[in-house]
Amino acid sequence: LTVLNAGRRYLKAEDLSGKVFVTSGLGGMSGAQAKAAVIAGCVGIIAEVDEAALLKRHKQGWLMEISNNLDHCIARLRDARKNKIALSLGYHGNVVDLWERLVHELNATGELLVDLGSDQTSCHNPFSGGYYPVQLGFEEAKQLLSTNPGKFRTLVQESLKRHVAAINRLADKGMFFWDYGNAFLLEAQRAGADVEKRGANKTEFRYPSYVQHIMG
Repeated sequence: LTVLNAGRRYLKAEDLSGKVFVTSGLGGMSGAQAKAAVIAGCVGIIAEVDEAALLKRHKQGWLMEISNNLDHCIARLRDARKNKIALSLGYHGNVVDLWERLVHELNATGELLVDLGSDQTSCHNPFSGGYYPVQLGFEEAKQLLSTNPGKFRTLVQESLKRHVAAINRLADKGMFFWDYGNAFLLEAQRAGADVEKRGANKTEFRYPSYVQHIMG
C-alpha cells in the first residue's frame, strides 16, 4: 500500500510497471519491501549488507534475485524497466554505494534510473548495528563496532551525509523520496546532512513521512 500510494501521489500513476523503487533493508519489517515492489508491479532494488537476511528472503520467495555486483544490478534494472517486468532484486552491499552508482549513471548519461526511493535501515539505532557505514565491509564494521564504537559512530555520520547527498542529487532531477518512519532523516540531520526543508523550521524535513503524506 505504501509503494502503490507513493506512485499514485508522487508519480500520478496507478500502474507502476516500468517504475523503479530503490530502498534498503531486508531484515524484520523491512523484509516485506521486496514483495511489495513485485505486488505493485514495479522494479524494486533493495540493498542489504547482511547476506543472511538476503538469503532468508530469497529462500522465502520474497526476493527474486540476488547480486553483489553493481554493474549487474544496473543492467537488470535497465532491462526490467524497459520491458516493464516486475522484479525484486537484492543488492548485497551498502545502499550508499547503490545510490552513488545511480548518481554516476545520471551524471554519465543524463538518465534518471529511479522513480521512487526510501530507506528502512534501523536508523532508530544507528550506532549499535542498525546502520552500517559505507566505508567498511559488513564484517569489518561489526569488528569496529565492538572495538572502537566512537570511530564507528563517526563513520556512520559520514556515511549518512553521503547517503543524503546522493538522494538529494537524484531528487533534484525528479525522484520522489520518503521517510519510512525509521528516524533516517532525523539521524541524517544530527549528522549534519542537508535534509532540512527550505524556509521552514528546523523540525521540518525536505522529504515527507509515509505516515502523513502517503498512508494518511
